[in-house]
Amino acid sequence: QVQLVESGGGSVQAGGSLRLSCTASGRTVSAYVVGWFRQAPGKEREFVAGIQRSGLIIRYPDSVKNRFTISRETAKNTVYLQMNSLRPEDTAVYYCAASSRGTGFDTPGRYDYWGQGTQVTVSS
Repeated sequence: QVQLVESGGGSVQAGGSLRLSCTASGRTVSAYVVGWFRQAPGKEREFVAGIQRSGLIIRYPDSVKNRFTISRETAKNTVYLQMNSLRPEDTAVYYCAASSRGTGFDTPGRYDYWGQGTQVTVSS
């Protein structure tokens, strides 16, 4: 089992940047596929980014590709989400999640553990 805590959310203007952190405890983050998801009011939880156990395979949806970057610092047991060129439609609660499964990067139901979420608000 692993516990996940997100931080780094806040309020920014369109075009700005934020860096979210997901710090794991209990187990090394390298033991899991780690994904970032977001959920806006009234909407389904949406896949944002994912990184394989090895760190060699990374996935993004088209909505954030070339704007968001997922990375991992194993020594700090932390996964980051660097978000650039933020848009109002990026406004949501952002969650990190961990999965012991080897498939299903973009599917919330494939993840076993979730953080509490951190709010990101982008104003126009």
